[in-house]
Amino acid sequence: MDDELDALKKKRLEELQRQLAYQQAMEQQEEERERVQEERKKLLNLILTSEARSRLTRIKMARPEYAEAIENQLIILAQTGKIQQKITDQQLKDLLAQLAQHKKDIRIRRSGL
Repeated sequence: MDDELDALKKKRLEELQRQLAYQQAMEQQEEERERVQEERKKLLNLILTSEARSRLTRIKMARPEYAEAIENQLIILAQTGKIQQKITDQQLKDLLAQLAQHKKDIRIRRSGL
């Protein structure tokens, strides 16, 4: 009986240790994600005027994936040294227009139904 109880205690302890390790790993991932997001935010604050940041925030509310793609493009431009001064709202609008031109429009036509 003591052996069974010891085995159950050991099994429960191992399960709790696994849960703790998993929880710690998840917390580390969340902290890393938050750190990366904070770095992105700081970099965008450095390269965008307040009006451009406002526009990007509004885009993010409506189309999060699109805004993230724009942010990625801006960060790449900044990291490669192609941005020499803060991007204004007008420059951001121009960039958005250029990105919209490259978007392909695929249409499917149904015939005879």
